[in-house]
Amino acid sequence: MALFAIGDLHLSLSTEKPMDVFGGEWIDYVDKIKAGFQRMESDDVCVLCGDISWGMSLEDSLADFQFIDNLPGKKIILKGNHDYWWNTATKIKNFFDANNITSIDILHNNCFFYNDTAICGTRGWMSDDECSLEQNKKISDREAIRLQASLQTAKDAGETICFFHYPPRFRNTICYDIISLMNEYNVKKCYYGHLHGDGHRFATQGLVDGIEYGMVSADFLNFVPYRIME
Repeated sequence: MALFAIGDLHLSLSTEKPMDVFGGEWIDYVDKIKAGFQRMESDDVCVLCGDISWGMSLEDSLADFQFIDNLPGKKIILKGNHDYWWNTATKIKNFFDANNITSIDILHNNCFFYNDTAICGTRGWMSDDECSLEQNKKISDREAIRLQASLQTAKDAGETICFFHYPPRFRNTICYDIISLMNEYNVKKCYYGHLHGDGHRFATQGLVDGIEYGMVSADFLNFVPYRIME
């Protein structure tokens, strides 16, 4: 049994947005994802850090969820900025149940346990130039509230690991509310995705101010889930 993470699968099995058009690492990326997950066993757990499917609705994303469901191990998903299919947790769970998708759980205002390690997280946020300062603050505050709700459910954990879609730190952008909550709840490790291409060069990696950061964007990992712990 082992814990893994990977982000940004960007599946498009029933929509017209395949990532192969970007070339490079993305060529044949669906086959690479399938091959990469073969390192996992049936009792392993993998956190998918957002940007899972290009589908605009749950129905549009069904083929992508079925693909993920057929990969080895249990998967825990959180929302990315391109997950337009995202809905309430109840609607997502009901959709999964109706379509016999059994290996995917939803990380949203809650937590999961891997042995005595709590798996917490939320989408997170990076300031968007197209949003006003007021809009950026509103979204950031909402994500902090969601992270706190997740962390509060993990208060009895031996260790807590946070997972995000957006990086809490990227170049000169620092999400102080998110980092403050991680410090308050004694989180020592966090993993995130979102960054592609040249963004990989500027990713925060390793120990910074007491928290170990790791980027798990699929193209950065060559589509092989990153092993966090046994």
